[in-house]
Amino acid sequence: MQSTQTALGRFPTLKASAYLQQLCKHFAHKIPVSFNETSGEVGLPTGTCTLSASESDLQITVTATTLEQLERAKTIIDSHLERFAFREGFKTMHWS
Repeated sequence: MQSTQTALGRFPTLKASAYLQQLCKHFAHKIPVSFNETSGEVGLPTGTCTLSASESDLQITVTATTLEQLERAKTIIDSHLERFAFREGFKTMHWS
């Protein structure tokens, strides 16, 4: 039986829904994505990302089969949000 690796990322922002939708629309050009204004799921090749937007933050749970894939998925999310949320000084999600 193969174990899974999981990380939860949190980005405090008043624009969580906008970033969730922007990420999902961006990824939808190449990979399977489903989303609405407050939730989404992205099937990255390195792992599945489940997104959730509230009035105060964006939360993303990444699930992968290996620690290496998990780290790669987190890097993909961080690098895209760094471009999309640069006006807010975004550098990285608060991962746990």
